Amino acid sequence: MRNPLFDVVQQKHQRAEELHFDIGDTVVITLRIVEGNKERLQDFEGTVISRKGGGLDEMFTVRRLIGDQGVERIFPIHSPKIVAIKTKRSGKVRRCKLYYLRDRVGKARKLRERRISAEARRAAAEMRSAKSRAVAAANDASAAAKQEMATTP
Repeated sequence: MRNPLFDVVQQKHQRAEELHFDIGDTVVITLRIVEGNKERLQDFEGTVISRKGGGLDEMFTVRRLIGDQGVERIFPIHSPKIVAIKTKRSGKVRRCKLYYLRDRVGKARKLRERRISAEARRAAAEMRSAKSRAVAAANDASAAAKQEMATTP
C-alpha cells in the first residue's frame, strides 16, 4: 500500500504544464543559471537521445556537437531550472534510445525529419494533455478516498 503523503509531496514538485517532445527531436532547452546573486537564461540545443524513468524521477538526455566533440547532458523533466523546452525539428526514429548516434560521423549523424502537419501535432498534444488531466483527476480521487479511509475509525 502506497502512502498518500508520498503522492502529495510528489504533486507539489511536479511541473504544472506537460512538456511535449519525443526521442529524436531537436530541442532548445532554456535553463535558469544562478551565478552568485545574478540570474541569467542560457539555451542548450541538441537532439533528444533517450528518456527514462517516471514521475518525479523522469530524465531525458540531450546530445549536441560543439566543434567535433559530442556533449551530452541529462536533465530531470521536473527540474525548476528548466524554464522552457521548444521543439525545433522532429526526427523520424524507430528506437527509443539513440545511443548509436554517438558513433556516427558527418551526415550520418542527421536524422530524417518526421513530417506531420501542425494541425495533427496540435491534436496529438491536446489528446496527451487531456489524458494527463484525466490521470491526475483519478489520482486525486483515489488519494482522497484513501485519506477518508485512513481518518474513518
